[in-house]
Amino acid sequence: MTTGIVAEAGDVHWLRADIALAAAARRQAGHLARAVGLSEERAAQVELCVTEMATNLLKHANDGSLALRVVRSRGRAGVECLSLDNGPGIDDVGRALRDGTSGYGSLGIGMGAIGRLADASGIHSLPGRGTVVCARFWSDGRTAEPETVATGGLTRPITGEQLCGDTWAVRSLDGPSAGALLLMMCDGLGHGPLAARVGDQARAAFRESRHIGPDAVLRDVHQGLKGSRGAAVAIALVDMTDQRVHFTGVGNITALLVHDDRRNGLLSMPGIVGAQLPRPRTQATAFPPGTALVMHSDGLSDRWKPLDFPGLFARDPSLVAGQLLNQNAVRRDDAGILVALHRPS
Repeated sequence: MTTGIVAEAGDVHWLRADIALAAAARRQAGHLARAVGLSEERAAQVELCVTEMATNLLKHANDGSLALRVVRSRGRAGVECLSLDNGPGIDDVGRALRDGTSGYGSLGIGMGAIGRLADASGIHSLPGRGTVVCARFWSDGRTAEPETVATGGLTRPITGEQLCGDTWAVRSLDGPSAGALLLMMCDGLGHGPLAARVGDQARAAFRESRHIGPDAVLRDVHQGLKGSRGAAVAIALVDMTDQRVHFTGVGNITALLVHDDRRNGLLSMPGIVGAQLPRPRTQATAFPPGTALVMHSDGLSDRWKPLDFPGLFARDPSLVAGQLLNQNAVRRDDAGILVALHRPS
């Protein structure tokens, strides 16, 4: 059995909306773009994209932030840019995406041009509540074929810290389980560098595990975290041979399956991975096309409902993660979320 990392949480550079946002975002985005090997032309396009996002936030949003990060997926690297605001939202997204519209554009390139510049992009707006825009630029300039199960996530540290104790990772499986995915969501206890260190250890143990079953993988992560402050950890196996999710979790990780505007919870057990691991129990649940698996830490409120987010769960997983975090993050805590979408055939 061989495995490969599909995607992992990386360092996310969060920039709050203030007078210096555009310059800071342009500088940080250009640095990330060149660090992953984008050409000067493509790096300039990333800079143009985030400048437009920043200017829109300052001109049109009540408050907001940009999240910039390096993304790595199946051997590729790129830069992902997210704009998140808390209102007023866009009443007519289609109109905002048309070139020449000034309602949400300001540099003359507009939202539609951001979509043309990026290799992948999306927008989701809740009138009166907030908008998330996502743009992704790959170093090879290719738009990959849509995957049957797409994954993405986002983390944000507690106010005053640079490092987040929440993390996530996704692995693919070969051999008899080819096409299956293993997912991990981890919330290192506490905040700041020590909690982030726990997250790094958890990702390393998850990466090195050669087991398939979520309970066995969880035990490997438990071994990897011994001697640390510990964490809440959830492991899910998305098996497309029978279209089911196999889930086990310990600690305060919320796991939900969203389908047809309904949500069903998957239960985690009390305990601390790395310190007090109960006997893992794996729950198997159907995962038909059109279903989303959402796992998040207690840095997000778990009281949200799918009906509060019309149209969201058919979008890119990073966009889903961004909007759920945007609307439900608990300001006094680290926040982390991982989303897997089974695209309709």
